[in-house]
Amino acid sequence: MKEKWIGKKQKNQLTKNLNAKKEYLLQNQELFGKEIFLDITQKSPPFSNQLNTFEKNICNCEKCDLHKSRTNFVFGEGDKNASLLLIGEAPGAQEDLEGRPFVGRSGKLLDKILKAIDRDRFNDTYICNILKCRPPENRNPSLSEVDKCKPYLNHQIKLINPRLIVTLGLVAASTLLGKDSSLKDMRNNIFYYMDYPVIVTYHPAFLLRSPSFKKNAWEDFKRIRDYIKD
Repeated sequence: MKEKWIGKKQKNQLTKNLNAKKEYLLQNQELFGKEIFLDITQKSPPFSNQLNTFEKNICNCEKCDLHKSRTNFVFGEGDKNASLLLIGEAPGAQEDLEGRPFVGRSGKLLDKILKAIDRDRFNDTYICNILKCRPPENRNPSLSEVDKCKPYLNHQIKLINPRLIVTLGLVAASTLLGKDSSLKDMRNNIFYYMDYPVIVTYHPAFLLRSPSFKKNAWEDFKRIRDYIKD
């Protein structure tokens, strides 16, 4: 193999670069002794623009302690191009077991409500939670857990690009919107999150415990249906 010839200009540049590095090392030694400090900080890779790939990229997340007790990471499910996005606060016990959002009794009630407005969870609808892992004993999400998980939700929202977001329950509404108000005060209003309109309604589990509120919930979902149709 022939030796590569280096011109005078290139040689001078190499010498200049080496002298600069030598000067940096000498300054570093004067300040810190013989220890060398290097910036090895790596930026996190950008999230995927494909919903399925995005799920695969984050499903083994260990950013908070909830990964230690989870059975399954609950990303969400539905139509990836949905005009309606339903958001709860976190998976429950059954969701953790199945790896799917809103299953069990509350999920069945939600399915009935969606059917009443000519939808289902895979027809122009997507369902997910603010947290992707179940908090122990179904406690409310902590601020730290929300801070670590919210970037995932925000990217999920951008990818789905819904026409309307509906929060299910007071915890989801107050956490997403940052409002310290009652659900009664937030209903019948339009809020905005990331420039997307948001309507607040009851959590299906609450409706199972308090069936007298089902009439109010039905009024909410008729409004949701009409908002998307307009």
